[in-house]
Amino acid sequence: MTRPYGIKVNKRKERAERYDKEEDEEEEQSKFELKQKAEESVKKAKRESTSKAEEEDDEESEEESDDDVGIPIVLADPKPEKPGVIFVLEKASLEVAKVGKTYQLLNSEDHASFLKKIGRSHLDYRPDITHQALLMILDSPVKQAGRLKAVYVRTELGVLIEVKPHVRIPRTYKRFAGLMLQLLQNLSITAKDSREKLMRVIKNPVEKHLPAGSRKIGFSRSSDKLINMQKHLATFCNDADTVFVLGAMAHGKIECDYIEDFVAISGYPLSAAYCVARICEALSTNWNIK
Repeated sequence: MTRPYGIKVNKRKERAERYDKEEDEEEEQSKFELKQKAEESVKKAKRESTSKAEEEDDEESEEESDDDVGIPIVLADPKPEKPGVIFVLEKASLEVAKVGKTYQLLNSEDHASFLKKIGRSHLDYRPDITHQALLMILDSPVKQAGRLKAVYVRTELGVLIEVKPHVRIPRTYKRFAGLMLQLLQNLSITAKDSREKLMRVIKNPVEKHLPAGSRKIGFSRSSDKLINMQKHLATFCNDADTVFVLGAMAHGKIECDYIEDFVAISGYPLSAAYCVARICEALSTNWNIK
């Protein structure tokens, strides 16, 4: 019976391979250490260069500040804002109702039978008065000269509407009615080219939106104070903003707590549009707007 022989292993070869691996690892580690040292030296050089540059800038700024000592810096005063005008149209007849299958802005001409059925007088529904007054305000030289600050419209139901001075109101009543219908349903009208709200429904009271220190004047034919508009405006329109409050209804009188003074500019009844025209004409004369 033969005896099995063990497998001979070349120990010398294994020892040589192990030594070669250790030498390779030592070389790689030394290369890595050298690379780290090189990177650190580069970073250190960069830090030194930046610190030197900052020191030079500080020295230059100190020299400049030393040179500027004794020279006062005078800032130009901003141009004072010129006083302007705000119009408030009270008791405007702007009411939406469902007539048939559609919602419409009620008016005395087209909805007389509908208003009679619900027990209301068709004479109270005159949105055309608001339309004409807005056109007169926004077409005036006062607005073109940039002296119109804002326009507010408060309806008979108490809805307060803000109208921006640069908005373009439709010329025809039909388009105006459609615009008001959209405004009262959506609560705002946005410009086509931007997201600016040209008309929007805002919170009451209107006094919260009026400039502080402004003079608030209401107009009524029943007032005992009959004035010459041009002479009256000359006494205060150049000092602060002025708020003019007019009624945008067919008949009646406006009664608002925030009005400081009620005046009459004629002994005869005037439409809201013509009253606005006389106010704007007097303002143009006093402010020398050609």
